[in-house]
Amino acid sequence: MYPSSNEELDEKTERLTKMLAAESLDGVLLTLQPNFSWLTGGRRNGIDSSREAGAGALLVRSDGKRFVLANRIEMRRLLDEELSEAAAFEPVEFSWEEEKASSFLADCAASLLNGNRALGADTSLGDAHLIEPSVSACRYKLTSWEIERYRLLGKDAGELVGNLIRSLEPGETESDVARRAADILATRDIQSVVLLVAGDERIGKYRHPIPTGRAWDKLLMVVVCARRAGLIASLTRIISVGPLSEELSRRTRAAAQVNAQLFAATRVGALGSELYEVAARSYEAAGFPGEEHRHHQGGAAGYRTRDWVAHPYSKDRVEVNQAFAWNPSITGTKVEETCIAFQDEIEVITTSPDWPSIPCEVDGRKYFLPDILSI
Repeated sequence: MYPSSNEELDEKTERLTKMLAAESLDGVLLTLQPNFSWLTGGRRNGIDSSREAGAGALLVRSDGKRFVLANRIEMRRLLDEELSEAAAFEPVEFSWEEEKASSFLADCAASLLNGNRALGADTSLGDAHLIEPSVSACRYKLTSWEIERYRLLGKDAGELVGNLIRSLEPGETESDVARRAADILATRDIQSVVLLVAGDERIGKYRHPIPTGRAWDKLLMVVVCARRAGLIASLTRIISVGPLSEELSRRTRAAAQVNAQLFAATRVGALGSELYEVAARSYEAAGFPGEEHRHHQGGAAGYRTRDWVAHPYSKDRVEVNQAFAWNPSITGTKVEETCIAFQDEIEVITTSPDWPSIPCEVDGRKYFLPDILSI
């Protein structure tokens, strides 16, 4: 799951030092869980999932020198279990009481900058410059190691979710389905950071259906954002008891066509605003104008469920080797997969084996999107 050498760490450190040079900064402090996982190749500093910041931070200096900063509660575990293979971090330990001072962490990091004080950080800390957008941009292009980890994650998530849904029976509650989904993903060290379940009419009423104690009868949708080694793959699957109505089938085919158009348009250099317009035009062409206003269409993925979302004002651009999770929805149905955008093509990584698919052709290329499974 993890790289066997420090090559990935060195490649990412170089990205950060180039960013620091562009920002005229002497170092950057990474406290957020997504950034810690990214730099360390999937390791964790998260304890409290209600907080974005983790326990322990990483400092990268403009000369490439790396430090791990943590209180004495956390340092031993971080060194023993998270950073043992990536040992090129000099430890800086302090008491948990010192850490409670509002500017302590930023001051501690600034003291390690060879007498300079120009510190950047991924969150608001003391006098540090907030540069999270610049840090995030360093994450977007996946390394070769991350691509392999992502492929394995997508394969496992697609297989596990597909197998789970095939085993479901009407009468189970949405909460029971959510529990089973979380449990089966955990068997392969996957955490469900988002887990939505909707039965029957709730699919059409809510775009983000939190699981309830209601039992499902005819139709069930399961949405999962699955995280392992920091990376997050998203997918949606729907099951139906008996054949689909013609209207639900029409809507699902239309959503699949929107997704296919987005896949085709996810090319290096494309703007987020352009991708949003692709979705809007696709809904209209499919006979469902305006559905893009009812829910976002997805966007770039990686160490967050979405690093950025396509919208009319987006100036974000598609990068080579960047992950995307598109999730077009038409009231009552949804289609969602995660892909990686390479130089001239995309690769879908979350397919479920033997799942029914909807073939959609765009510019002479076929894309296969998940259909609703009838049992």
